[in-house]
Amino acid sequence: MTATLIDGKKVSKTLQEEIAAEVAAHVAAGGKKPHLAAILVGEDGASRTYVNAKVKACEQVGFDSTLVKLDAAISEQELLQVVADINENPAIDGLIVQLPLPRHIDVAKVTDKIKPEKDVDGFTPANVGRMTLGWPAYVAATPFGIVELLKRYEVETSGKHCVVIGRSHIVGSPMSILMARNAYPGNCTVTLTHSRTQGLADICRTADILIVALGKAEFVTADMVKPGAVVIDVGIHRIEDASRKSGFRLLGDVKFDEVAEKAAAITPVPGGVGPMTIASLLYNTLLAAKGAVYGAK
Repeated sequence: MTATLIDGKKVSKTLQEEIAAEVAAHVAAGGKKPHLAAILVGEDGASRTYVNAKVKACEQVGFDSTLVKLDAAISEQELLQVVADINENPAIDGLIVQLPLPRHIDVAKVTDKIKPEKDVDGFTPANVGRMTLGWPAYVAATPFGIVELLKRYEVETSGKHCVVIGRSHIVGSPMSILMARNAYPGNCTVTLTHSRTQGLADICRTADILIVALGKAEFVTADMVKPGAVVIDVGIHRIEDASRKSGFRLLGDVKFDEVAEKAAAITPVPGGVGPMTIASLLYNTLLAAKGAVYGAK
């Protein structure tokens, strides 16, 4: 392997330590502890694990947290009322609703019900719009994490060609906006591609920075990557593997071993973009507690 490994675990740990120090200083100066509320609907095992990890992370950085567990049979209207109640609770700074939700609940309705000031996931139209305009906003966790990794590893972005594969509202679309903005990281010429893009491999070969969020295991191979490119792999796939004690292994959207021989820098899976998710959420909650985005309460 010749590429520099962009270590998300290391950066996430550093960021959480910085957040903890800032929280301690904020509280010592008379400020309140940041308080994150999480709503968990149903008993999905993965969702429960994710939420518990977020609650534990809150404790580690000095936040207060509230976990609201709701039955999977809860009506959409009842869930919307729970969100409304948390919106009006001045003790709570940030609110997340763990996805996925049961099929009978409209995710868009729930997201839109969250007050933009408390939307630390960065999913509401208000925060997406503010981000697009370059105004202060809560940026969704994965795009925030990628931007932070590029910054911490001092990846040059100005004037570079950034190709984003995938156009989801959670990763691809906001990522293309962030990389084009007049800031660092940013000032890229951006090409946003997707599964129906013609000549995708040719376009990828022109990328100085390649961000892959397509959702297909090992889709990007070495022949699609420009020598010396920076490759950010957002995908994560659980593949059965009888040779492993766990019975499975995790893969990204990039064929890591062969691309790492050609790229200048690359994120691994696991351990790359993924660990940044919780750190990003904590950072947004700290901003909310300090009124740094929407002003003092």
